[in-house]
Amino acid sequence: MTLLTLLILSGVILVSAYFIYGKYVYNKFKLTDTRKAPSHTHRDGIDYIPSKPIVVLGHHFASIAGAGPIVGPIIAVTFGWIPAVIWILVGGIFFGAVHDLGSMAASLRNQGKSIGVIIQNNIGYKGKQLFIIFSFSTLILIIGVFADIIAKTFVSNPGVASASILFILLALAFGLVNRLVGDRKLAFVVISIIGIVLMYYFVYLGMQIPFALDYQTWVYLLLIYAFFASVTPISTLLQPRDYLNSFLLYGLILSAVVGVFIANPEIVMDNEVHLSSENLGYIFPVLFVTIACGAISGFHSLVASGTTSKQLDKESDAKIVGFGGMLIESFLAIIAVGAVIVMNRADYLSGMVTDGPVPLFANGLGNMISSMGIPVDFAIGFVALTVSAFALTTLDTCTRLARFTLQEYFEDVKNPVAAKISQNRYLSTTVVVILSVMLLASGGFTTLWPIFGSANQLLAALALLTIAVWLIKQKINATFVMIPMFFMFTVTLTSLGLFAWKNFQDEIFILAIIAALLFVLSISLIVLAAKSLKTEINKPEMVH
Repeated sequence: MTLLTLLILSGVILVSAYFIYGKYVYNKFKLTDTRKAPSHTHRDGIDYIPSKPIVVLGHHFASIAGAGPIVGPIIAVTFGWIPAVIWILVGGIFFGAVHDLGSMAASLRNQGKSIGVIIQNNIGYKGKQLFIIFSFSTLILIIGVFADIIAKTFVSNPGVASASILFILLALAFGLVNRLVGDRKLAFVVISIIGIVLMYYFVYLGMQIPFALDYQTWVYLLLIYAFFASVTPISTLLQPRDYLNSFLLYGLILSAVVGVFIANPEIVMDNEVHLSSENLGYIFPVLFVTIACGAISGFHSLVASGTTSKQLDKESDAKIVGFGGMLIESFLAIIAVGAVIVMNRADYLSGMVTDGPVPLFANGLGNMISSMGIPVDFAIGFVALTVSAFALTTLDTCTRLARFTLQEYFEDVKNPVAAKISQNRYLSTTVVVILSVMLLASGGFTTLWPIFGSANQLLAALALLTIAVWLIKQKINATFVMIPMFFMFTVTLTSLGLFAWKNFQDEIFILAIIAALLFVLSISLIVLAAKSLKTEINKPEMVH
């Protein structure tokens, strides 16, 4: 079997799913353009700004993608490429796309608020506070880890740092010009073309003018940048940067497809399915925790309900942005798998040990892209730079999401300090940045990161639970949400249980305790949801 055959089959399945299952799911959520979106009803020029669908898709896709759909699938190939591909396609269509569109739809109907507030409205105040504490802690962990990863990348490859700085300046200019041209479609197309051309030129230019600083300086500069990305109007920096950066990923996907079409490499890796791995554990539940982005990721619910829902011009845009954005990410995950299955299993395993997933991806895909006549070194550098650029989008989006989450936690707390935090975006973002600096300084993120996979999928299960309760309370059949919800709870609880037991045996008690607490958190929210639904069922019918 050739890699081209795999890509064509996957592409056909994903496109068909968008038009067939996507239409079904969209109709189940009863979205309609007769209702004004929160971007209009709550328009504030900072977070709530109605935007063009292609711009919102660019922001959303850039925010949810990052390195996740590349790293996870490549690691999961340890169990065999066939189960990895099956989970990406099945998970992406029936789990991830439903989860992302559902989070977006529920947020649209709850004033553009996050999943935490939707939990309060449908499950109760205690559920909201528990969920927000959990999601806020997860976001601080992601901010700390990605600041560390990006700073180290900039130190080892100053050309990537230069290109990233140029991207930020370009985004500021693009955002300014876009606001000036307003709704004129032709002008928007022209500035988009100019922006995309300049962005690709800056990839080359950045490599020619490397900008070198030490690790500590980069960490502080990155967090200062994240602060400004969080507090400025979303149309000034975050949205235009993500929109332009999304064309890096679109270009990467297109280059990969063309490169595979020209090179037409054979799938060299064997078809064996390995039920366990010495380093990872058993295929269940590890496969479903390892491949998160690309199949289903709880982090997507925070983006969909945190920033994206506030930018949708009309409810119908949610289909292409939520359902479509997830399926594009699934195709990227298939490409990531394809980059390593053109080698035999022994070379893949040794490469994972010596280089890691990102260099394997860059080398594998870079060599395919080079079949277009592009120098191999430049092709590999382009792939590596694209992955690094999207790590930066995760950092700035997470800072804004953490700010939203903190503000929502304190919005119902009755005291002067809480009121200031809930209403002042500068103060709440400062708290987020200070906590991130403290985590980085302590080095605690290196200890906590191993549990992130399970925590992320717990977010997905809880988001699906929230969506299901919201639908049931509207008298809508929620089976299409509840099936993936039950599966994700099974995966998560099994994973957390095994993780807690293993770390308890290894005497790493902090991780064992955290895993146990997350287990209890999920059970608590399930119980609260069940009580809420029982109350709803027992309500007396209104007499007319």
